[in-house]
Formats: sequence, C-alpha cells, structure tokens
Amino acid sequence: MKAIVRLIDTVSEYTGRTALWLSIALVLVLTYETTARYVFNSPTQWAFETSYMIGATLAVLGWSYTHRHRGHIRVDVFYTRLPARGKAIVDVASSFIFLFPLLTVLIYTAYTSMMFSWKLNEKLTESSFLPPAGPIKTVLLLGICLFALQCIAQFIRDIYVLTRNKAYD
Repeated sequence: MKAIVRLIDTVSEYTGRTALWLSIALVLVLTYETTARYVFNSPTQWAFETSYMIGATLAVLGWSYTHRHRGHIRVDVFYTRLPARGKAIVDVASSFIFLFPLLTVLIYTAYTSMMFSWKLNEKLTESSFLPPAGPIKTVLLLGICLFALQCIAQFIRDIYVLTRNKAYD
C-alpha cells in the first residue's frame, strides 16, 4: 500500500513541477497579446483562447500537487487545535461526505463533456480562432483524475493514522 501511495505522490509532485512551467508560457502569451494590442494596435485572434487553455491546464494539473502539500484552504478555527487522530477523523468524514461524491460528479461530467467534444469535433467559440475543445477537455479530465488519486492517497494516510494512531511515514 505504501508503494502505491508513494507512486501517487511522485506523479503528483512531477505533474505539479512540470505544470509550473506553463506559467511562463502563459506570461509570454499574455505579454505578446498586450504588446500586439497596445503597442502595435494589432490584436491577435488566438491569444485569449490560448491563455484560457494554458491557465486551465495550469490550474487543473496543480490541484494534485497542492493537495499533496496540503495547500488547499481549510477553515482552521478548530482543525488546527485537534490532535493528529482528530484531524484524521475530520478528514475521513469530510472525504466520505463531500470530497468523494464531488469527485465522482466531476469525473463523470468531465468524461461525458470530453467524449462529446471529440465525437462532434466541438470548437471553442470565445473568439474567431476556433481551436478544438477536445484536447483541453481531455486535460481537464486528466487533472481531475490525478487529483482524485492524490485524494485517495491522502485518505489512505488518514485511515492509517486512525487505525495505528501514529503518523504515516
């Protein structure tokens, strides 16, 4: 079980560190568009949707990395004062009640949306650039699945803390 958790952690770490480089691409695209628009009075047709796709990819591929490093927002009024076992109880309960049902809906919705896009050759229509929607929707599904895997790895850690009453190493 520890090998699986380590593998998921490694994938999340690698994905997050790789996705980080997309922020440079996003800045370059937006800088190019801003310069073309305001300096040369020649806006592009592709920059908005390209920046939209890069930003979405950056966000969705960063979810698992952020979850791995416990960087998502929590309401810490009581949580921080709990012992490790109490935190694990809260995490396990909230995973069952909120997280896993939400992930199920997200994965199902992303999958059906992706399949629809590929079958009908859907295009993004925010501009006249009209790029295909299938690739970005596939990346969104991939990111959600990676996030779900990292949530499962964290769930395993929490169960370990509950059953063994010691930190997962």
